[in-house]
Amino acid sequence: MQKLIEANLYRSELIPVSGKLVERYNKCLVKLGFTPTKLKTFLIDGIGWSPEVAEEKEDLHYLNNGEANPHGIIITPLQKGKPVYLPFHTFDREMMKYIFKVYEAKIKDITRDSAICIDFDQKIDAFYEPLDVLKYGTIHINFHLMNNLYHQQNEQLQLIEKFKRDYNFIDEDIQTELLNSAKSYGDLRNRDLELPAIDFSVSSFYTRAFGGVYVLRDFIAPIVVFEDEKWHKEAIKDTNHDVLIYHIQQKELIVKLREHIIIEYNLEKEVKSARYDRIKKYEMALHLKKTQHPIKEILSNPILYKSYLNKLDIDTRKKVMSVERYLEKLDNSNEFKIVDIVDPKLFEALHKPHSSLDGKHQDLIWKLLVNIAPKDILYWYWYDKEDFYNNFEEWDDSLKEWVVETISNNI
Repeated sequence: MQKLIEANLYRSELIPVSGKLVERYNKCLVKLGFTPTKLKTFLIDGIGWSPEVAEEKEDLHYLNNGEANPHGIIITPLQKGKPVYLPFHTFDREMMKYIFKVYEAKIKDITRDSAICIDFDQKIDAFYEPLDVLKYGTIHINFHLMNNLYHQQNEQLQLIEKFKRDYNFIDEDIQTELLNSAKSYGDLRNRDLELPAIDFSVSSFYTRAFGGVYVLRDFIAPIVVFEDEKWHKEAIKDTNHDVLIYHIQQKELIVKLREHIIIEYNLEKEVKSARYDRIKKYEMALHLKKTQHPIKEILSNPILYKSYLNKLDIDTRKKVMSVERYLEKLDNSNEFKIVDIVDPKLFEALHKPHSSLDGKHQDLIWKLLVNIAPKDILYWYWYDKEDFYNNFEEWDDSLKEWVVETISNNI
């Protein structure tokens, strides 16, 4: 992981938290029903998630009260526009952008001396069955201030009004109450601390609930894709919902996505692309064992690449070059079928979101395609960083160098 850190490819935009901010963060954790952290310094992302706190608590999703109740914490306006490094849903980043769009000025004011606890309420208290994810519709975003600052403001204003009445200005008890309020919470008279709840509409999305689920419902028919085989088997027993249900590794899924004009492919075009070059080289690297040259050098040097390609056994060589072999045969005869020549996973990896999709849906479908066939290291890094990081640690050091250089050159 050190190679990614040195190249600024590993959680490089986290915000440092220390001193008073730690105290405020802990008060938010307690307010949301969690235990405070014992750490004196840590880093947070745009939604308030911290890798150090997650490690301390041994829970990646420590800001969730169960899979159906995610939360966030804002302790600084610097969180605006920052990445959400471990989103529980694909729309988490968009929700944070929306929050800052609506309340940026108020957030700047409030976080001078307080913090904001966020409750993302989708009107689901708990999940019981895998197709409960279909209940997602409108997320009701509620805000709670640390120390109930909005209520403290109302109490302070009431005290001021009381102080002004009759001869109360000489009442030492009232004077003491006002002074204590000011010392504890500052002068709240002219602060705009009201953050009414806002709604965020959800269409198609991915959630980490039930081991990972894609809900595609903006197309010809609703499609639900499960990453976890156990929950997929449970979901197909459900007869109450009119949806198409697939496991992410079912061969029929790619076919159905093409039929529903969600994905497409053009091998003649893709084979000339930088994406194909990355996919083919990564595939070859997986089959290189005990090489005399570093893998990075083999993948970067055309002469060495050809040399090691020819050293592979014939079946592996056919697999790595299967797309080009298919296109060559197609030039001579149209009787050849993709399924008979092209490696299935390479073929899946060369699909892309249909050109008719808007940007939001394209990002979601790219993530789905990356999870179906993680072959393009660049898109893998872009669309599923946690899975990419987990696999990166297992790779040969020289392959890591090639991966880091490839990603860095394309960012």
